[in-house]
Amino acid sequence: MGSSQSTINSFDLSNKVVIITGSSDGIGKSLTRMISSYNPKRLILPIRNRKKGELLLEYIKESNEGNSECIELWDMDLADLHSVKNFASKFIKEVGELHYLWNNAGYYCIGLEKTKDNFEQQFQVNHLSHFLLTSLLLPTIKNSATKESQCKIIHTTSKGQLLGKIDFDNLNGEKSYTGYLELYSNSKLMNIIYSNELNRRLKDSRIIPTKITAKLSFWFFIRLFSTTPDIGAINVMYPALDPDTDEGGKYFEDCKETTPIDQALDEDLAKKFWEKSEELLNNFDASLLK
Repeated sequence: MGSSQSTINSFDLSNKVVIITGSSDGIGKSLTRMISSYNPKRLILPIRNRKKGELLLEYIKESNEGNSECIELWDMDLADLHSVKNFASKFIKEVGELHYLWNNAGYYCIGLEKTKDNFEQQFQVNHLSHFLLTSLLLPTIKNSATKESQCKIIHTTSKGQLLGKIDFDNLNGEKSYTGYLELYSNSKLMNIIYSNELNRRLKDSRIIPTKITAKLSFWFFIRLFSTTPDIGAINVMYPALDPDTDEGGKYFEDCKETTPIDQALDEDLAKKFWEKSEELLNNFDASLLK
């Protein structure tokens, strides 16, 4: 299945609950429209900006294929770990089932920016908050998976991962900072490493973690690797909804399974990175992961 695939394909999501982060712009916006057209039971969108969320609903209402009736806008800011915790707690209490989690949101910045939690912005938004969100929702996803219906966790990465590296002494840009390209690329590599380790830990479950390169990143890559939001969304969506994608830990680019860089496949590094992520969250607030 190539990136020219049309959204004419139909999927029945009428008994599925879906979460998509990063839904108000770019690929996430197109992905939300496409997923909504398959009439999910509930399509819950964590949003930071309420006005942009309302504009998204208007965009889908005016489109020829989207369905805004299934969409719910819930407040969540990935730059605020307590906001992520509050979202997850509310979701578990009020919804209690989850079949598709698209960890799609991504952030890039030109300077060295810190969140209110004092983490480097791209590290927290692109990795650490998604790590927290997934960890908190994992019991719900496990309980929602059946033999007949697997659940899937999807991470959207980018070509930036090719330039990434994991330096445990420089996750927040503490040791060196040569520009936003460095930290952004590192965070996109983190998406793959985390997803691989998540897959290893879920080997005997019915949950499928998958990594997908969306190929719509930032200005440095636009001429080399960019594509339209709709095509990017198709690349993100079809491998996840494809019933033949029945094994976790796969990495897709242009809807085709491929292999990421060697560091992304280092199991010892992935285990250490998982433990470091937990350590950072626990040091920040030991109640977050509980």
